[in-house]
Amino acid sequence: KDAIAAMRLFGMKGGNVTMPDKTEAAKYMDELSEAAQIIGAVNTIVNNDGKLTGHITDGEGFVNNLKDHGVDVRGKKITVAGGGGAATAIQVQCALDGAREISIFNKKDVFFERTLKTADKIRKAVDGVVVNVYDLDDTAKMTEEIQSSDIFANATIVGMKPLDNESVVKDLSAFHDGLVVADAVYHPQETLLLRQAKEAGCVCVPGKGMLLWQGVAAFKLFTGKDMPVQEVKEKFYS
Repeated sequence: KDAIAAMRLFGMKGGNVTMPDKTEAAKYMDELSEAAQIIGAVNTIVNNDGKLTGHITDGEGFVNNLKDHGVDVRGKKITVAGGGGAATAIQVQCALDGAREISIFNKKDVFFERTLKTADKIRKAVDGVVVNVYDLDDTAKMTEEIQSSDIFANATIVGMKPLDNESVVKDLSAFHDGLVVADAVYHPQETLLLRQAKEAGCVCVPGKGMLLWQGVAAFKLFTGKDMPVQEVKEKFYS
């Protein structure tokens, strides 16, 4: 709360918010974008003369990262591990962009009810999309859902230090030919999940591209201009 108040005090143009503060930061905004309202989280804050507007660009970053790898979510079944701010943004954006079915896996903790509410919001916002919610610890169900999916996304912190020796997929029979496996974790660049998926012959989409493309959207919000993506890519991936 104090850090966000300082944005007004120092006249900062804006700022970015990362996990685990995206949901908390949304509470201190004067206004929320439509996506941020549905999701209940922000990762990009724009300061217009002391009025703070919260946006969420994670979903755009995920979808545009897939597009950058030749993958379209339209008409696809997607399984997503995670129920936090980034995971919810991915789920909402995929539904808005035409995914036919989304299976969400989240731990049955204090946030599970929120995941159920998110699923209901998506169903109400997008006609015809099928949204299911399951327990992340139900390995058999998760394996079954990934096996019948076109795209699997990890939007948990599993794979990021200090969990870099872990994978959210426990049964490797979940992987199949043609499956696209995308990770929201960008450090390390190649997570254990992506190594497992590559060995199984899946199409792998690292999280660094999601980081880039959510930044492209944030850049536009901050400056009103298009980011020179190719130039940034050359620096970003060097």
